[in-house]
Amino acid sequence: MPSVSTKGKNMPESPIRKLVPFAEKAYKANKTVYHLNIGQPDIKSPEIAMKAVSEHNLEILAYTRSEGSEEYRKKISAYYHRNNIPAEANDIIVTTGGSEALLFAMGSIADVGDEIIIPEPFYANYNGFATASGISIVPVISKIEDNFALPPISEFEKLITPKTKAILICNPGNPTGYLYSKEEIQTLAEIVKKHDLFLVADEVYREFTYDGSKHYSILEEESLAQNGIIIDSVSKRYSMCGARIGCMVSRNKEVITTALKFAQARLSPPTFAQIASEAALETPQRYFDNVITEYQDRRNTLVNALKAIPGVTVGEPKGAFYCIAQLPVKNSDAFAQWLLEEFDDNGETIMVAPAAGFYSTQGVGLNQVRIAYVLNKESLIRAVEILKIALEKYKD
Repeated sequence: MPSVSTKGKNMPESPIRKLVPFAEKAYKANKTVYHLNIGQPDIKSPEIAMKAVSEHNLEILAYTRSEGSEEYRKKISAYYHRNNIPAEANDIIVTTGGSEALLFAMGSIADVGDEIIIPEPFYANYNGFATASGISIVPVISKIEDNFALPPISEFEKLITPKTKAILICNPGNPTGYLYSKEEIQTLAEIVKKHDLFLVADEVYREFTYDGSKHYSILEEESLAQNGIIIDSVSKRYSMCGARIGCMVSRNKEVITTALKFAQARLSPPTFAQIASEAALETPQRYFDNVITEYQDRRNTLVNALKAIPGVTVGEPKGAFYCIAQLPVKNSDAFAQWLLEEFDDNGETIMVAPAAGFYSTQGVGLNQVRIAYVLNKESLIRAVEILKIALEKYKD
């Protein structure tokens, strides 16, 4: 009998999606499920983007250029310049979501057996992308007790080997909501320059920062012109997850030339989604002002409610729309499944993402969950109430 690949066997399950079958059983049992597990915003996509697709005048749905249409890339460049990021159209490759941008970046800078250092916990799919690329993730652990702050330089430098090709960060962070300061970006710049590495920054949540904080991009740092690679996406910025449009950005011409070969192999990004994404760049600032105010209110509502539950510790997010909560349970995977299979409060339950899948270090994060605050405040309050009742009833 033929067998599947070792690579396939080693591909990790998504901690965000692997509980879906249990959620479907809960639906069939007529339970209401509050989804705290996935970063699918309930904010409406910009009307201007939706109209651009519905009112198109295309007669042929043709391929675009492998790097994305020139007009769209020029408009992305203008967006970056408005955000103090000196990236030109030729520094940009449009991709099928930020996921493809990450795959292109890994494929362009690392060979099989090479290593990338990532502060953990990190976006769970980094594990999958690294496995698919034959790359090893070397974790630097950040702790909930320190609100997931960047570890000392010494923690990075002692992990650097001849196989190390890059440091990868998510800023603001998924799953922690951690926002890197300008000083921390400059510290990372010093490390990668000293050791001749790349610094890859997943900046898809750039717009979502709170408490007056401001995002500082790695390409605002002139010293990273040849070392920096940005991963970006329209998914969260414009609440357009289904568009599957992202981009990879670097001022290093060799990196872009190499990534373009990967882009050519998959032909082109989707045409309609580029039309929508190009139009979305005209979204007025008031859209983001309203969204940021809403998310900050949701964050405050969620974090304050979680802190009121005995035995729960929660990180304080400064950006994105996630937080990590540490629960008084031994295994959050078992707890999350129990919530869907065996528990309800007046016919209602919740779905969370077990956090162990956001680490590559075995045995870390077993009692943690990631919570996305993409529901309205009333739903968040009810969801945390359900969590409190569940924790009182749950037996490990």
